[in-house]
Amino acid sequence: MKLYKNKMSAGATPLHKIASWPEFRWPWLLLALAATGLVIAALFMQHVQELNPCEQCIYQRTAMIGIALFAWLGFLMPQLMLARIVAYAGWLYSAWAGYSAAAYHLWLQRDANPLFHSCAAIPSFPNWAPLHEWLPSVFAITGVCGDDGWRFLSLNMPEWMRIIFAIFLAIGVITLLIRIVYARRI
Repeated sequence: MKLYKNKMSAGATPLHKIASWPEFRWPWLLLALAATGLVIAALFMQHVQELNPCEQCIYQRTAMIGIALFAWLGFLMPQLMLARIVAYAGWLYSAWAGYSAAAYHLWLQRDANPLFHSCAAIPSFPNWAPLHEWLPSVFAITGVCGDDGWRFLSLNMPEWMRIIFAIFLAIGVITLLIRIVYARRI
């Protein structure tokens, strides 16, 4: 048995090492800190810099909070397969939802006719979870989707968020595929 283990470790590729990452806390911690940091940055921009979030901004913020919460779950229980499955599913779904909201936000700003398409004044959260009523300082809509005042390196907020969500989504899909192919489990 000892010879078999040595033979396996000698033939292990970097992808085999990446495949084992979800069982460790540090990759989940990096993801959780990145997503949590972005949520804190959004709240800073809202409450300190007075950049009012629109409907799509709130949906993107909610998706980022989802990524953070599922990453914290993965951090707390990386050895439990069920926790990893839930964390991965929540991470990928939240990243896709955030990307979709950012893409729709860009469409509203660039291509939509403002007479026929606009943002809602109240987010459409489920009746069982009216987040905008529970935490209005985080989830209430105070801006307009067409506002395009903030820019960094010539990209506006929804453009940056689309890139960020695409990166989170790509990292999630790639690590999950590597995990399934090289570790043969989730």
